[in-house]
Amino acid sequence: MIDAVLPTYNRAPLAFERGEGAWAIAADGTRYLDLGAGIAVNVLGHANPELVAALTEQAGKIWHVSNLYQIPQQQRLAELLVGSTFADTVFVTNSGTEAAELAIKMVRKYWSEKGQPDRIEILTFEGAFHGRSTGAIAAAGSEKMTKGYGPLMPGFRTLPWGDLAALEAAISDRTAAVMLEPVQGEGGIRPMADEDLRKIRALCDRTGALLVLDEVQCGMGRTGRLFAHEWAGVTPDIMMVAKGIGGGFPLGAVLATAEAASGMGVGSHGSTYGGNPLACAVGTRVMEIVADDAFLAEVNRKGALFRQKLEGLVAAHPDVFEDVRGVGLMLGLRCKVAPTEVVAAAYDEHLLTVPAADNVVRLLPPLNISDEEITEAVARLDRAATTLEG
Repeated sequence: MIDAVLPTYNRAPLAFERGEGAWAIAADGTRYLDLGAGIAVNVLGHANPELVAALTEQAGKIWHVSNLYQIPQQQRLAELLVGSTFADTVFVTNSGTEAAELAIKMVRKYWSEKGQPDRIEILTFEGAFHGRSTGAIAAAGSEKMTKGYGPLMPGFRTLPWGDLAALEAAISDRTAAVMLEPVQGEGGIRPMADEDLRKIRALCDRTGALLVLDEVQCGMGRTGRLFAHEWAGVTPDIMMVAKGIGGGFPLGAVLATAEAASGMGVGSHGSTYGGNPLACAVGTRVMEIVADDAFLAEVNRKGALFRQKLEGLVAAHPDVFEDVRGVGLMLGLRCKVAPTEVVAAAYDEHLLTVPAADNVVRLLPPLNISDEEITEAVARLDRAATTLEG
């Protein structure tokens, strides 16, 4: 007997019927403080009134027309993204996985149009997560994601995380691109050092390889800048975005320079739903709010406050926690016990967190979480840790 829902998820025994800001509320009224935000998706919290208004206003007009026609909402979102970033052009998708697929296609088409169709190798890093499609799992390369799926898309080479010597030895004028997350999410909240990002950009410039950044999880204000690579003062050639860009509505995008996108002509890629009016209306409002300098300054302030309190938590529970890592409101607690134990103990305190690799529990709250909610979250983590010590 198989469940009506394909059993590919190890779900927690929790279900929520509504939400308010940083709180997810079960059918019986139990309120959970949400430090997962749908895995870094709900950047403005649950049922944000401004996003609800944007969605319902558009829902009363037109939902879907397909990309056979002009879509003014998509044009507006693309212009906002271009105006706020390195990019010259944007393709709107429904998800991060779709964005990863297009990024890979764009790299290969670029070199094919340059007369080098065999220049296909993309260098990636261990611990990466770029989605669940066959192309994305080939890019990440981990056995956990690739085992059992037969021959994988060729052309990817995975290097040790943060090993710039290995990258320098591997990269050449035959390398098509280097692809990485400025801050790994699933990999355990591991930021790439700013200096290393600058060196990677320089290596790409030297060899002609394209730099592809996956900011699906670390982008959209999560680290205190609109996009995480801005901290290093570098710009990519191609960037994948999703999760937070829709504030909870399925939405993604690929941003690119005119040069990197030069191979993508009419018919080279497409999507039936991608860039639909509903998604783009919400995404536009998210961009208008999150890209504001004052909003991002608050993310930085709250991130510093949260980190300070978490450092105290680690000091108070040295048998449970090892350290705090991350940037802005993309934080992780490295644990000395199994992260799933911490997640489960937090459930008992009506607190939602997200496990990750490298013995890390991710803390990814809405970017507009209040100071009082941060204090309450740490108090609940403190009680959870005390329980684990007992």
